[in-house]
Amino acid sequence: MTVVEAEKLNLLGLDRDGLVDFFAQMGEKPFRARQILQWIHQRGVTDFDQMTDLSQKLRARLADLAIIASPRVIREQASADGTIKWLLTVSGGSAVETVFIPEAQRGTLCISSQVGCMLNCTFCSTATQGFKRNLATAEIIGQVFHAVRELESGRFGDRRVTNVVFMGMGEPLLNLGGVSPALNLLRDDLAYGLASRRVTISTAGVIPGLDQLAEGVEFALAVSLHAANDELRSKLVPLNRKYPVADLLDACKRYVRGGKRRTVTFEYTMIDGVNDGRAQARDLVRVLNGLP
Repeated sequence: MTVVEAEKLNLLGLDRDGLVDFFAQMGEKPFRARQILQWIHQRGVTDFDQMTDLSQKLRARLADLAIIASPRVIREQASADGTIKWLLTVSGGSAVETVFIPEAQRGTLCISSQVGCMLNCTFCSTATQGFKRNLATAEIIGQVFHAVRELESGRFGDRRVTNVVFMGMGEPLLNLGGVSPALNLLRDDLAYGLASRRVTISTAGVIPGLDQLAEGVEFALAVSLHAANDELRSKLVPLNRKYPVADLLDACKRYVRGGKRRTVTFEYTMIDGVNDGRAQARDLVRVLNGLP
């Protein structure tokens, strides 16, 4: 991306409301947002000149003001089982990972929300990289844009994205400013059209973000628990010192009560000799029995 391009607005990062506002500032009607959504996310078009239902004058104005740019590929790895990993470069020379995981009835795309992570979970490789910054919405949804286009090419056989999980690099609930518009685009019928239950947000337990998320649409939630007592969990997941297990579970209950179709999954990484003993199992049973 050139310096001039960097000064332009990346329309890839605008959800429908954002595009409506953008076109309103240009003196254009709201329906332009619907047109652009379809051109970008459904048809994969990034050249304004190819958007044939827009006037030549509007296409020229858009080219002066905006770009449509997704992260570029540094490395692609495809395994024998169909799993595909992309290392993508984002602004500032950093890189994030995006992984497509095929299954019999679905294709799950695991995307990142931050460059690095600040939570310092002791068993997580991302924690060793430290935290650099939040990803912008264009960099988050750009991972989906890239994966969908690559799978549509047919290079990997009959594969497609049916599910998206925020389980890559970073803590999504510490970047809701970038994540929320991406969630809107994932659900929008004019963009990716995924049902809410097909989008999962993983968190280590950022309660304010969880409560903020509960005020919106009904997405699936995955909580990285890894231990059910505060002493051990605080060692594995330092965030627990701020938001202990009991408070986290209360927040999960609030989240479930806030919508009819909301689900919470608890993730538990078994670490030999650390959290895999009978005492830890009893703690886990006790905690889960207290959930509705």
